[in-house]
Amino acid sequence: MAVVTQFVVVREGVEKMTFTSKKEADAYDKMLDISDNLTPFIIESDLGIDETTCEKLSFYLAQNKDQLLNLLKGVAPQKAVAAKKPTTKAEKELKSKK
Repeated sequence: MAVVTQFVVVREGVEKMTFTSKKEADAYDKMLDISDNLTPFIIESDLGIDETTCEKLSFYLAQNKDQLLNLLKGVAPQKAVAAKKPTTKAEKELKSKK
């Protein structure tokens, strides 16, 4: 018989997520704290966003906090570099004829 240690994040009596490491559980719990703090901030903005959308936005911003912090600091977002497709022998020959 195997013994498995699990760390469960519980909010208001509701089980949110289960993790196998305390570090991951703590990080998720912190992300939920950030999301909970962002929700009233966004609701007070007078943007006319309903509460459900506001909660979704708060959760998204909390999940992507590192990117958001960089944007707020004025750091330009890094663009994804397109992978260069390998050139086939036929394509090389076609280019050389031009």
